[in-house]
Amino acid sequence: MSIQTILLIAAIGGVAGLLSGLLGLGGAVVIIPAMVMLLGYSQQMAQGTTLFMMVLPIGALAAYQYYDKGFVDIKTALIMAVFFFVGGYFGARFATDIPQEILKKIFGVLLLLLSIRILFFDTQ
Repeated sequence: MSIQTILLIAAIGGVAGLLSGLLGLGGAVVIIPAMVMLLGYSQQMAQGTTLFMMVLPIGALAAYQYYDKGFVDIKTALIMAVFFFVGGYFGARFATDIPQEILKKIFGVLLLLLSIRILFFDTQ
């Protein structure tokens, strides 16, 4: 791996970490498209690498900052975590078996729909 590639990977991680702490996003929205577009990873490789990267440090320090300020609902987080664990397992089994072109389209449409919802239909 070249020094340029290492620096690019570090930059992607740093920007994603900054956005994660600032806006609560990072992995899916920043890292996966960057790995596909800038590093030439397949959609599955980008998703798998991102999930592996986030297993332990999934924002432990960032999450603590929110917890410390009283912005964490522990009960909700624990319930979601259980179902996220199960859903993640089955989602990964499905995603690794479908062609990356289809997976990219599903990913892009989801991001587009979420963006439209936030920009035009957010009622809060």
